[in-house]
Amino acid sequence: MKRKAAEKAHTGDLQMNGEAARQIRQHARASLKAEVCGVLIGNEDEGVTSVDACIPGANAVQGGSHVTFTQDTWEHIYRIKDHDYPEARIVGWYHSHPGFGVFLSDHDTFIHKNFFSSPRQVAWVYDPHSDEEGCFGWVGERLERLPRVVLVDGKGGERAGETGKPEPLLFDTGGESASEFALSAAPEASPSEVKAMLNAAGAILSYLCVLVIGFFICWFLFPSQVVRILVPVDPRTGAPLLNVPGWPEGGIPMGPNAGALSSPSAQPNNPTPPPQGAKGKP
Repeated sequence: MKRKAAEKAHTGDLQMNGEAARQIRQHARASLKAEVCGVLIGNEDEGVTSVDACIPGANAVQGGSHVTFTQDTWEHIYRIKDHDYPEARIVGWYHSHPGFGVFLSDHDTFIHKNFFSSPRQVAWVYDPHSDEEGCFGWVGERLERLPRVVLVDGKGGERAGETGKPEPLLFDTGGESASEFALSAAPEASPSEVKAMLNAAGAILSYLCVLVIGFFICWFLFPSQVVRILVPVDPRTGAPLLNVPGWPEGGIPMGPNAGALSSPSAQPNNPTPPPQGAKGKP
């Protein structure tokens, strides 16, 4: 008979306040690499465990796959409970499993058996990576995952339109002109974003300076080559295909040894003597 009574410990529903569940999820999502913990505050009524609130466990020993309540953690919990929930009870605890599912490990089972051994106390587990959550409770002498958990909206029962809150005006300019409102509503860039933009602008300017300097060096050392690039010429004669004022008569030399534009001054001072045997004037 005693065992049957114990096995009925959790035949009733577990009711979790939706706001408490939201706070547990928010607490767990704030630490995606280490477990977090806390306690569940509520009451037991007619065989149903009701969770109305939660208290985060500050100063707990956290690890990637374990969490431990310390003396400082319990002092913090009882200080908040006595101040905010003097008539309520600790009906269980919660902790996160970041990235490895919902279950009770040996370490979790040890904590539950030693600190939450009451037949109606439960253990809530939430995985912030997958958003999976579940609740474990005593069924006889065993800890089992409860098949049914009811989430209760604490604000349920309010009639529509009784909140007294008007519809939000998403584009209320407050009397400002559209341009003034756009300027005031524009988000300010963070210092890191400003630094990144300045670095990008400096890099672009440095590349432009290198290109300009390189162009003038090439113009000074290889003017004919630069002209060939900038002005289309006939590859056979070197004459420009466009009308270019001041272009040397006959075009520019196209051979590999061409270094400068052809001009009368570029002709050699000592012309080549006529070959031997040629008849010259007396």
